[in-house]
Amino acid sequence: MSVSLQRLLQHLQTGTACLVTVESTQGSAPRERGAWMAVLGGGDASVLGTIGGGHLELEAIQLACNLLAAGGGLNGDGDGFVRRWALGPSLGQCCGGVVHLRFEWVNASHRDGLRSRLLPGLHPLALFGGGHVGHALVNVLGTLPFAIRWIDSRDSVFPADVPPQVACEHSDPVEGAVHDLPAGARVLIMSFSHAEDLNIVAACLKRQRERGDLPFVGLIGSATKRAVFTSRLRQRGFEEREIAHVTCPIGVPGITGKEPEVIAVAVAAQLLQSVYLDSSKNSEI
Repeated sequence: MSVSLQRLLQHLQTGTACLVTVESTQGSAPRERGAWMAVLGGGDASVLGTIGGGHLELEAIQLACNLLAAGGGLNGDGDGFVRRWALGPSLGQCCGGVVHLRFEWVNASHRDGLRSRLLPGLHPLALFGGGHVGHALVNVLGTLPFAIRWIDSRDSVFPADVPPQVACEHSDPVEGAVHDLPAGARVLIMSFSHAEDLNIVAACLKRQRERGDLPFVGLIGSATKRAVFTSRLRQRGFEEREIAHVTCPIGVPGITGKEPEVIAVAVAAQLLQSVYLDSSKNSEI
């Protein structure tokens, strides 16, 4: 669950808000259908989420404030309505498309429905390794649409506080956790030990051979590490086409920094590429 959704649901325990949702778009638009923001009632007009920024968002916030001031609806009936915006010179935006926004007055009675409606679809991800890069990755990925199982053979490496969509898991042997990963999980491997890394990779390739349901298996390391692991995986009976499923080194090309935070951003970008490429392929089927 995103921080914005958490804060909205918490606010609605005692307060009200105007929910603004992208109902539909035509042509180029700053956000996709389903994107939302909420303007909180109570006098401070705090805003959670975003529908794309710019003058479009400023005008939508003002209209939401008017709705809240009217006590639930511009006509006093509390019903939602849809307003159309053309993204042209009058808004100081050059997208050239059209956005339809839905405005709704919401309170405590809407919390359960909003929880299920606004909860983003999260992509399953298994992160093996609680070292420096693992910690940096969790900080980055905790703001992105991933449901993360953070796995290590050491049970004392996890911090006390992690993002809401992160579940910490102790597994010994660590590769034993591969069997129970959800179908479609993406895997990142960066344990404290090359021996553990090799066992996890082998478990992933074995599962891929049997089920073919791990779309991305990423291994931290250099080209030299990949060469060594390729040789050892051949010795374990894996074919070249199977070994080719492992991405190593990981991270988008061209980012060469070795700081954990830099690696984390590069790897997060690569994961997003994987997700969106898969989504694009599925939409063409």
